Amino acid sequence: MTWLHLYARFLCAATLVLIAAGGMVTSTGAGLSVPDWPNSYGYFMFSFPLSSMVGGIFYEHGHRLIASSVGVLTIGMTVWLWRVDPRRWMRRLGVLALTAVILQGLLGGITVLYFLPTAVSVSHAGLAEIFFCLTVCLALFTSAGWRQRGTTDSHTPVALHSSDLTAVALATALPALVFAQILVGATMRHTGAGLAIPDFPLVFGGVVPNEWTFPIAVHYAHRLGAGVTALVIFATARQIAKHHRDRLDLLRPAGLLTVLVLVQIGLGGWTVLSGRAPVINTAHVTTGALVLGTSLLLALRVNRHRFPDTRPSVAYPPPPVAVPTKRAARGAAV
Repeated sequence: MTWLHLYARFLCAATLVLIAAGGMVTSTGAGLSVPDWPNSYGYFMFSFPLSSMVGGIFYEHGHRLIASSVGVLTIGMTVWLWRVDPRRWMRRLGVLALTAVILQGLLGGITVLYFLPTAVSVSHAGLAEIFFCLTVCLALFTSAGWRQRGTTDSHTPVALHSSDLTAVALATALPALVFAQILVGATMRHTGAGLAIPDFPLVFGGVVPNEWTFPIAVHYAHRLGAGVTALVIFATARQIAKHHRDRLDLLRPAGLLTVLVLVQIGLGGWTVLSGRAPVINTAHVTTGALVLGTSLLLALRVNRHRFPDTRPSVAYPPPPVAVPTKRAARGAAV
């Protein structure tokens, strides 16, 4: 395990903490506790007195500090990649991650300055998930396992695309489905529709709402999306477990996805029944990010053959190199 890979994993973990901190800001309604930006009550961000970090200021200003730290880590990651990684597409991925984190900071500032407009807030939440996915990619692509599986053989993702189109299709579509579900959840959260349907697992005592408003429709769509996402995850995990039992690199994320989606559904129900308790709601947001990151990890491993650093398949051993005899060497000399 290289130092670059360890650094990438740390950046990924820090981004997950940032998402959790952002979830606490939304869950506690602390989004405007610090009304100015980029300063905090006129102070430079890192000089704001710790004694003043009370109430909602603790969550909002703490979120800004973590975000700034992640930004600095991303700069370091990008510079490191350009110095040591020979893969051009990998260096560009580092620049893309840096661009995303800068844009994310700007969206966060606009959210505050324009008093939490729904469209900007949802975009801020969605871009946070995209940036997290980029850090997952960086952590995976810098790992030794990713490079080792570039060789084509019967135990690598390269051989999977032709032998099991169902697993490839399911795993490839899964991250997009999970991301769409997260966007619906962010819309529900930022429009105050989290308790539009106050019971769980039933819907106003039934299966379908007996009245329709925008908050109820968004909330109901989020519940339906959760069911569809869970079914796709179960189908993907079953396909991999049934046909690829020797592929631990696929079995592990598929199994983890199965556990995470069950936990996520439970946290979603608990969020409703607890009246959107901040800690439970934030755990729901954070687990959603973990589901997205794990589904992306699985999709990337399934599609390993599509990446530029995949070495070509060798079906047969290369022919032996002919060693010239002494007589042949003398003839060539003449």
